Amino acid sequence: MNKIPTPHIGATSKDQIAKVVLMPGDPLRAKKIADTYLEEVKLFNQVRGMLGFTGMFNGKRVSVMGSGMGLGSMGIYSYELYKFYDVDVIMRIGSCGTSDPNLDILDIILADHAYSSETFAKVAHGYEQNHFKGSERVSKLIKKVASEKNIKITEGNIATGNVFYTTTERELDEVMAENPPIAVEMEAFALFANAKALNKEAACLLTVSDHQNKTEQNLTAEARQNAFDEMMLLALNTAITIP
Repeated sequence: MNKIPTPHIGATSKDQIAKVVLMPGDPLRAKKIADTYLEEVKLFNQVRGMLGFTGMFNGKRVSVMGSGMGLGSMGIYSYELYKFYDVDVIMRIGSCGTSDPNLDILDIILADHAYSSETFAKVAHGYEQNHFKGSERVSKLIKKVASEKNIKITEGNIATGNVFYTTTERELDEVMAENPPIAVEMEAFALFANAKALNKEAACLLTVSDHQNKTEQNLTAEARQNAFDEMMLLALNTAITIP
């Protein structure tokens, strides 16, 4: 397949989508970002309810689109954006869980490597490795903007899983044990693998929504949709600095 629209994205022209796309998991969070922060907003996708918008932020074009949950969903949408719509950079802006005592609810994490024991990268691209690194260039820009805006971020390795609920206790594989992740989420590994395979760039910002040792503070579904403003602004302000 080499034409647009794709089976999952309804945009009929590459020009409808900016070169930099922010991707929260929740399409309603994408709508909130567009409604709250962007001007001259245009809807470019609503296939399967996976809302995508392009608008202006501080005079520069930015797109935001939901990725859905899990490796498979992120794998589809990020691949189509990179491959068929000529998107250069995708920045995941999502939620995560942690048990790290140094982290609190609403802390922001910048992912260095994403580790996974899932087979996505091998099946999709023939990669045997179980970890992928985010774009160093984009990560440097994120850290620069965070410093300028006085936004605290914690940089570290994260783990990507494809299972949210489990009835068994599972241990991290050997690589993860040697490089312990500070947080767990469900999409970044697929995004980073696609970026590597297609010679594109990817980054991942996460806000802690669930803490294993502070369960009474865990965020509600509504809060996950609406309470990540600091991360959203960090991502938007970084997006407009990317050439």
